Formats: sequence, structure tokens, C-alpha cells
Amino acid sequence: MMIFHPFSLRRFWAMVIKEFIQMRRDRVTFGMMIGIPLIQLTLFGFAINSDPKHLSTALILADQGPQGRTLLHAIADSGYFHLERQLPNEAAGHDALARGEVQFVINIPVDFSRDLLRGARPAVLVEADATDPAATSNAIGALNSLMSTALFNDLKGPLRYLAPADPPIDLRIHPMYNPEAITQYNIVPGLMGVVLTMTMVMITGLAITRERESGTMENLLSMPTRPLEVLLGKIIPYILVGYIQAALILVAARFLFHVPMLGSITLLLLVTFLFITANLAVGITFSTIAQNQRQAIQMSFFFFLPSLLLSGFMFPFRGMPAWAQTIGEGFPLTHFLRIVRGILLKGNTLADIAPHIWPIAVFAAVAIIVGMIRYRQTLD
Repeated sequence: MMIFHPFSLRRFWAMVIKEFIQMRRDRVTFGMMIGIPLIQLTLFGFAINSDPKHLSTALILADQGPQGRTLLHAIADSGYFHLERQLPNEAAGHDALARGEVQFVINIPVDFSRDLLRGARPAVLVEADATDPAATSNAIGALNSLMSTALFNDLKGPLRYLAPADPPIDLRIHPMYNPEAITQYNIVPGLMGVVLTMTMVMITGLAITRERESGTMENLLSMPTRPLEVLLGKIIPYILVGYIQAALILVAARFLFHVPMLGSITLLLLVTFLFITANLAVGITFSTIAQNQRQAIQMSFFFFLPSLLLSGFMFPFRGMPAWAQTIGEGFPLTHFLRIVRGILLKGNTLADIAPHIWPIAVFAAVAIIVGMIRYRQTLD
């Protein structure tokens, strides 16, 4: 016979107090509960910007006339362009765009001012790195409106006849690497880095915590193995899993989304090995810190969230403030996204992606060293 017990406030408050005590003991979980909302509030409130301005812009200036300088001042005053360097020729401009050093290259041709005063409607060429359409669309729209007003103060008095209804300048915009602004060309290659980061860190984050919870850690303690041997033994099987994921994404990108693949797939796969290793090392490090599998998953999410938001995958990287870009440069995903998009969409070579390889290598080395130190402490 089932005995009915009325609701007891005493028993209820005992359970509430018990949960608070358990929460206090589990400091990692409590820290995640506070830390993750703070990170989201900070990133979405201050760092994320869907209308990037002050985009890095290179200049090819072959005309020193007053109208050319006026046009440049108007472009800079729009707020969308940061004229940070001057290049000697178009070839140098193409190299800067291919390596991701600048977002735009503005080419003001020879005799620009003279042709403008003659009413010849001179052409101004603007080349844009359009691999991320969201990073360039608003700036290009601002350029189109600038052409009608940039020289308004110059074309007065005797030059009033040069200010007809149509703009006096022929603006020619060349969106490079993704001229049709197809979003899949930017998103699908980036998914390789996002998926590998999420799965590799989370899977290996459970490695040692699973050993501890299942009671097999004692077997590892009794074996004559070095920390490096154990860590590499746990990492290497998942490298194959990472390559399977990368292969599936590449096949889907080619045959399902028709993403152009202009560069070397072999080079991409070689760099992918380094990226996978870096993420696996992070997961192993988390597994040596976490007390249980739940904490390991929480730490993985704590690492994945800022990596996703500050890498340039979801929002334009150059639209973020300087402090957010500095933090974002520390994540391997940021550099891998530039590598994979550069190889597939731009046909980048090893020399082009070299500036993004060494940060991933340094991150991987630091993560492995920290994991070895933590693992040795776990053994003790």
C-alpha cells in the first residue's frame, strides 16, 4: 500500500540547500554558469558588428592632381576605408588581396584629373576581396553613392558643366574571388574549421576524464608509459576521424555546393593535420583539468564559443574592435579559416599562407606542453 506524504517545506528547503552546497563544491560548473553569459554579453554587445568600417585599403595612385586627392579624402571620410598603404602597381595589389593583407585596392589612373576636367569621365578601379560578401557589401554601396558627391565642391564655377546628373567618374568595382557574392563559397569552406574545432576538442576532452570515471586510470598508472606516449596515443586515432570529417566537407563543397577549388588540396590537407593536432591537444589539456566528463564538455564549449564568434566565421573579422581582433588572432580557427578560404577560393600557395601556419603551430605546441604537465600532475 502506497503511503502519501504531504509536501514538506523542511524537506524542500533541505534539497535546495543541498543543491547550493553541491554547486559551491563544483566550482568549474559554477564558473561556466557565470562566465559563458558574460562572454556572450561582451562579444555580442561590443565585439560583433555586421557593418564593418575602417577596412584596410591599399592605394595605387598614378595621378597627383587635386581632384584625385579630393576623391581620396572623400573615400577616407566615409568611414568604411582605412587607407593604410600605397602600392606601386596592380600586381602588388593582387598579391596583397590574395594574402588577405588588405580588403580593397583603389586604383586612380594616370591623368585622372586632366581627363576629369576635359569631361572624359575617367575610370577608377576598385578591387575587393569578396570572399566574405558581408565584409564588403556596405563599403561598396558607400562607394557608389560617393561618386556623385565626392567632387561636388570642386566642380563649381567654371567647372560647373562637369557636374551633370550622372556621376563624372566611371567607378569600376571588381569583387575578386567571389564575384557573384555567393554565401556558400564563404560559409562551406569555413565549416571545415568549425566542425573540426567542435568535435576534436569535445571528443578528446572526455578522454582522461572517462579513464578516471571508469576506473581504468589505475591501469595507466601501473604501466611504464611516459606522459607524451599516453597523450599521443590518445590523439592519433582521432586524427583519422578528423580527416574523415574534412573529406566529407570537401566532397560536399565540391559536388553539392559547387565551391571552386583553385588551390592545392594536398597543401590544405597537410595544414589540416596541424590544425587537428592543435584542437586535440586542447581537448587533452581540458581532460586533465576537468574532474568529470560534464566539466570537460563545459570547458570545450567555453573554448568553442569565443573561437566561433571571434574567428570571422559568423561575422566580419575586420568589423570587430581592435581588442577583439587581438583575442581572435590567438585562436587557431581564425588562421585556419583564412588558410582554407585562401587555398580554395584564391589558389593560395604555401608562401601565401605561411603567416597563418606558425600561429597554429605555436598554439599546438603550447597546448601539448600544458597537457603533458597537467597529465604528469594527474599521475602524481
